[in-house]
Parts: sequence; structure tokens; C-alpha cells
Amino acid sequence: MYARQLTATLLLLLTVSCAARHGGAVVDTRAKPVGVGGTISGTVRAVGGEPLSGRTVTVIDTKSGATFRVSTSASGGYTIQVPAATYRLEVELRPGEAVAKQPAQTNLNVGDLDAQLDFVLTAR
Repeated sequence: MYARQLTATLLLLLTVSCAARHGGAVVDTRAKPVGVGGTISGTVRAVGGEPLSGRTVTVIDTKSGATFRVSTSASGGYTIQVPAATYRLEVELRPGEAVAKQPAQTNLNVGDLDAQLDFVLTAR
């Protein structure tokens, strides 16, 4: 019992001593908080400018393959918050449709707002 208390006390003293020398909080800067990132937004429209509601936009992390999905609103707009990473975007196509304009790959950093990542769809 005494040995356990002594070990715990020594560990506490070592931790306090290291923190006192550091002068600030001890933080692992290599670790990235899960869920912290930025926002991606845009619209999905037909070639004539008509907004396309209820379309699924898929945001795919190019490194990990993680996917995030959001549906477009009545105005054809979408907004999604995702962790910091590089993403490619895809949109749901219906029979007879093709993508006339698609956003380029985007590199999203913490706090970024990558807006106007718009899709334009056309009938084949």
C-alpha cells in the first residue's frame, strides 16, 4: 500500500515539475481534434439556372475515404461542416442527367468557409 502511494506521489510531483518548467499547458500539437474543421457550401442547379432541391451532395476525404452527405434545400443550396482535410465533391444524378460543371478538389483548413462550390447539371 505504501509503495503505491509513494509511486503516485512521485508521478504527481514529476508532472507538476514538468508543467512548471514548461510555463504553459502541455498539449500534444500532433493530435487533431475530431470534428474540428470548416464549412463547405454551394448550390446545385440545372443549366438554365433552376435550383435542384433534394439532391444529395457527397463530400469525400481524398486521403481517408471518409464520406459526408448533405441534401440540397429548396433553393438548391447546401452547407456542411467537415473536419479539416482535402475533399472532392460528387452530386446525385438522376436518369438522363450529366454534370456540366463540378467544383474542383478543395483543401479545407480549420475555420475555413469554402463557398460557391457549385454544380450545374444538364440533361443528356
